Amino acid sequence: MSETKDTTSRRAFLCDTGRIAGVSTLAGMTLPYVHAAENNTIQLALVGCGGRGTGATENALGIQNGPIKLVAMADVFPQKLSDSHGHIRGRFASQVDVPQERQFIGFDAYRKAMDCLKPGDVAILATPPAFRWVMFRYAIDKGVNVFMEKPLTVDGPTTRRMIALGEEAGRKNLKVGVGLMVRHCRARQELLQRIRDGQIGDIVAMRGYRMGAGGGTAPVKPEGITELMHQIRLFHSFLWASGGVFSDYYIHQIDELSWMKGAWPVEAMAVGGRQYRGTSVDQNFDVYSVQYTYPDGTRLFFNGRNMPGVHQEFASYLHGSKGSAVVSTNAHTPGRTRIYTGQNIPRWQTGQKEPAPENLVWAYPQPERSPYDWEWDDLVAAIRDDKPYNEVKRGAEASLVASMGRFAAHTGQLVTFDQMMNHDHEFAPDVDKLTLDGPAPLRAGPDGKYPLPEPGVKKTREY
Repeated sequence: MSETKDTTSRRAFLCDTGRIAGVSTLAGMTLPYVHAAENNTIQLALVGCGGRGTGATENALGIQNGPIKLVAMADVFPQKLSDSHGHIRGRFASQVDVPQERQFIGFDAYRKAMDCLKPGDVAILATPPAFRWVMFRYAIDKGVNVFMEKPLTVDGPTTRRMIALGEEAGRKNLKVGVGLMVRHCRARQELLQRIRDGQIGDIVAMRGYRMGAGGGTAPVKPEGITELMHQIRLFHSFLWASGGVFSDYYIHQIDELSWMKGAWPVEAMAVGGRQYRGTSVDQNFDVYSVQYTYPDGTRLFFNGRNMPGVHQEFASYLHGSKGSAVVSTNAHTPGRTRIYTGQNIPRWQTGQKEPAPENLVWAYPQPERSPYDWEWDDLVAAIRDDKPYNEVKRGAEASLVASMGRFAAHTGQLVTFDQMMNHDHEFAPDVDKLTLDGPAPLRAGPDGKYPLPEPGVKKTREY
């Protein structure tokens, strides 16, 4: 997948550190929350220390709105936690106070990390999505604010559960941010206002692309690791853990275009195929093409591809009755949002300093600040000013819409929003009961391969 320098490290395993000697595994021990020297310090607990969790923590520590400190970390992989700690400490040494006794490993590590927080602090939930509702449940019980990565859910049952939890968090006045950061981008917000003001007329069609060189592959489980831990380490490869590349990668383009449209789609029709995965035992397709239909009949045409050596595109476009617009240009940031007369939208080229001038009406000034920073500005401001802030419902609905397109491709069926919301198949209903040495929710066959979607054959479930 192609991402900018700002986001690449968030999905990669961080290997440039090694600053700590080890990780505490104080099983069964609950530590009291950390008392900050300043009574207005917001303390962070990072749960899920991969690239995305590490990046989110760095964005949080970089906010200039009062003191913020990282005080606890949790993961199921010791090396991942160690690498993340070293990386964050290398950039924000004075704001990192995570000694070994507040570095937790295991499936209950999230509890121990959140036990280090006090009301008003923030738990960052950046594990594979399958665990999101479990950890959010505990955060609500602890009374701490939350930032959680997208997607929030990967199927109908967990979506319904997450929406109910979001309502409970709202009743407790907890502030909850969701990592659909493009909605916090000031450039996209100005574009949205211009669209609402009628600058491109009525939206008649939308296009979204996330076409990269690859992603979500997995080899047959090697020796020395359990099947469960193999699947968690490569969570993009397995539908129960992440919703696959569709839910994890494609949700952004689908969400930002639905935001511009001001509605969620009511139906999805899709095609997809798998032919370039080689010896990989993952559950993803190589190509996805989805037609989403909105309440007024407007279509969103989304195309995803995971193949090397082909045209790559990472962009979102709007077509209106009076003109057209660019929501995302070549990545999440910078967006380089702009409006054109007519329907010809020049494609942004690598090295191009400014959007092509042909039929250009408006372009957001460059450089622009990253939405990964803006989303933390907005969440922290809401916490400090005690203003309502709860992104759970729209985050869960965006996750459901992604699942809707994925389900349509994997089953070959027309799928409505309501059908997906009320579907009874939960990929991992006992995810809250997993243990380090226990079985995985998905089991390989004798050949080491996992069940795949079969459109038209498996019509009511994805595998």
